[in-house]
Amino acid sequence: MWTGENLKTAGQVFRWRQQGARSVTSSRTNQNHTMKLSHLLAAAALLVLLPSCTTSTHRTSLRQASPVRIDQLREGATQTQYSYWSDHGVSAPLRVRIDLSEQTAYFFRGAVKVGQSRVATGRAGHATPLGSFTILEKVAAKRSTLYGRIYDANGNVKVGDADTRCHSIPKGGKFVGCPMPYWMRLTGSGIGMHVGPIPNPGSPASHGCVRMPREMARTLFAKAPAGTRVTIVR
Repeated sequence: MWTGENLKTAGQVFRWRQQGARSVTSSRTNQNHTMKLSHLLAAAALLVLLPSCTTSTHRTSLRQASPVRIDQLREGATQTQYSYWSDHGVSAPLRVRIDLSEQTAYFFRGAVKVGQSRVATGRAGHATPLGSFTILEKVAAKRSTLYGRIYDANGNVKVGDADTRCHSIPKGGKFVGCPMPYWMRLTGSGIGMHVGPIPNPGSPASHGCVRMPREMARTLFAKAPAGTRVTIVR
């Protein structure tokens, strides 16, 4: 039989249990809040990193940019490719403008821009000359007589970036000039336009010549006769 004292004791036990339950609930709530805060901080950190990832992807996409082949040109192709050529229906004489600060060649027929191309011009110590020039000579399969590799008598590379004006060929060895397909000479001192690597678009990289992607150099070679005006500016 329950006495008043027993009822009082039971009431205290019930209150203690309620207080304990509230304490556990409060503790779990705090833990949940802490976990949510951690998640929010992690999400914020991810958002901070996203711009750098986007920038890296953008740079990569530029490095992978390729020219449009003549048989691939369609309406709107100029909007999706950095390098392109589209002179259909334009018959005015061709002229070329090369901007060293932009590392880009622009092609015009009269006043109409018909294309543009990434280029790599002369790096420090090998400046591409400024001025107005004409195409003096065209050679489809050309090798440099100045720059290339020097091999010893056993066929081993002796000098990988040789300049025949500075490096001598060992006895029994040979010099192999760098290939310069679709060569278009601009000066008597060896400056011209031709196919060549563009390792970092927007940055100079050559020994002074104007390097172009293969399809663009081949197209210009086919379209530009000897005497075509080429202007180089900064």
